[in-house]
Amino acid sequence: MTTTTSTTAAPTEAVATASTADAPALIRFRPTGLDTAPEVNALLERLGLGPFAPDGLTAFGGRNDNWAGTTTLGRQVFVKTVARASDGGRPEIDRALAFEASAARLPAGSPLRTPEHLGTDRDSAVSAFRLLPGSRSGSEVALDGDFDEALCREAGRAVATLHTLGTADGEDPDAASGPAIDTAEAPLPPMRWLRAFPWSEVQDRSMAQIAAWKLVQDDTEVVAALHRLRERERTAPHTPAHCDLRFDQFLVHDGQLYLCDWEEFRLADPARDVGAFVGEWLFQATYSVFAPTGEPTTAKDAVAFGFDLSHEEIVERGAAGLRHHIPRIAAFWQGYTECRTPDPELAERAVGFAGWHLYDRLIATAQAHAVLNPVARAAAGIGRTLLLNPAGAVATLRLAASATTSPAVPTAAVPTAGVATPAVAIAGVPTAVVAPPAVAIAGVPTVVVSHPAVPTVVVSHPAVPTVVVSHPAQPHPADAPSGSPR
Repeated sequence: MTTTTSTTAAPTEAVATASTADAPALIRFRPTGLDTAPEVNALLERLGLGPFAPDGLTAFGGRNDNWAGTTTLGRQVFVKTVARASDGGRPEIDRALAFEASAARLPAGSPLRTPEHLGTDRDSAVSAFRLLPGSRSGSEVALDGDFDEALCREAGRAVATLHTLGTADGEDPDAASGPAIDTAEAPLPPMRWLRAFPWSEVQDRSMAQIAAWKLVQDDTEVVAALHRLRERERTAPHTPAHCDLRFDQFLVHDGQLYLCDWEEFRLADPARDVGAFVGEWLFQATYSVFAPTGEPTTAKDAVAFGFDLSHEEIVERGAAGLRHHIPRIAAFWQGYTECRTPDPELAERAVGFAGWHLYDRLIATAQAHAVLNPVARAAAGIGRTLLLNPAGAVATLRLAASATTSPAVPTAAVPTAGVATPAVAIAGVPTAVVAPPAVAIAGVPTVVVSHPAVPTVVVSHPAVPTVVVSHPAQPHPADAPSGSPR
């Protein structure tokens, strides 16, 4: 699952520059102290950039420690660390270096732009890049409504160019100098977790994440669809691919779009990246269903939004949100096909991956919650529809070459296990209510109990049954809070 939990301390003020005077720059955080990461300045000095000047040093959000600022020699740089594998390996660094080796052959003016890589210390798993001051994350741009059709078309051209790396002149993309491109299967979706959740993972998951996995595990049709998607992926043509594409992997700087974060770069089905971009807009459309009409005045108000919508309001907002975002998907596809001719089945596979992306995003965003909110359930409903019938959604999402008009917008039933409000069916899609009894954990009896930290009544109705599992070798959660899921 993809997560974006910050490893840094409290946020500091946002920094804007002249190039973005009317738009907020990326949110900054107080970085980890450099005295605990001497390898950072050591790399900068070896590169001849000088160490970071302490004044003005900040960090961006993300799961990896990072630092952004100016060195004593006046260079603006961004440095980040990545995790090492349990066996001491550095697969994320190796994948990122493989991308840099491949991208070094891109011509000037290529649609695929990425922040300049200044150098890497592989042993310390630290990399340095040219800082793009005042840049805005694609997720911020999308939320502000500025990720328009022109930017989406540019994104499509960038992703298509990525998928042609090393192939324009018949060159084997794995034959370039530098680390070999990873050919291992992409880790998501984790197929073993469709059968049972590893006990070792339970304690690192929130109650809402466990409930989200319930929606997947106990929906036999979704599980079967994910297995079919994996089988289609194995036989599809593989290309260099990002494999972790989200809005926040894009940066907008001086009016140009950049794509970054290459730790999952590998040879894979290009439909993964196309589907992820489509899925991001569908998740955005789902979120807009429950977005408040005004700023909430308290945290309690923010939690309550979306729970009191009528069925008709949900239908109306959902259809309007999809109609608004589908032209952006079409613009992305236009840009993609301008730079690359996709294989005949890529669009259909991309719809399947868009369906998985919705589940992936709802699982990731559930990390900080005790229960699944209506946004998550709506996302699961749309994702389910796409996974079960990807061919039927190709034209609707305007991924078909002949699609010149916008067809009727289909969305999906929201799985409503334990929810008193009616399931959502928009634009004639059959309502499918999924009510799984309990999440499966490998080697653990599936029992439903009340978690001591989660009330049985949440806001105005139970958004999800409270679920916890007790491992035979572990005490009951109520007796051992330190060993229970959050």
